[in-house]
Amino acid sequence: MRVVAGQYRGRRLASPRGPDTRPTQDRVREALFSILGSVAGLRVLDLYAGSGALGIEALSRGAADATFVDSDAASVKAIRTNLEAIGAPSARVFRAEGRSFLRGAARHGDTWDLVLCDPPYRLAPRLGQALGPLLVPVLGTGARIVCESSVKHPLRLDLPVIDERRYGDTALVLHARDDA
Repeated sequence: MRVVAGQYRGRRLASPRGPDTRPTQDRVREALFSILGSVAGLRVLDLYAGSGALGIEALSRGAADATFVDSDAASVKAIRTNLEAIGAPSARVFRAEGRSFLRGAARHGDTWDLVLCDPPYRLAPRLGQALGPLLVPVLGTGARIVCESSVKHPLRLDLPVIDERRYGDTALVLHARDDA
């Protein structure tokens, strides 16, 4: 797995091993960022980050900063290793369950412009109903949310859909804030 484009293009990324680890394929990341357009200057939240590949891709393409969240120790270690390898200066890493992290972030008034949400496929169908209301308080004006999941086990948020794509068994759904 490598960074597809931008400042860190071609850099190899470490990926944690395990049954829930399924790094986003290079071609899917490339397609996603093509759909998103410029991410320059955006504050990015990589929720259920795994290796951190999505957030690192955003940093490589000019995002102002990125916050990485994953509950798995091996994933957090891989994210830190990857950030150190690319020398990303503007990144924070948290070991936390996604929903708990979002509750705390809302209490602290944290907001992001782009949320990349890629939970383990087996959890996605159960997370959708809870994640939508937890995401809304941490979304900046004009924020977008990208949900990656399996076509067979989709992650559905109760937020407006602005685009939906399918790449093999991978579904990408882009959402906007309710008031966008």
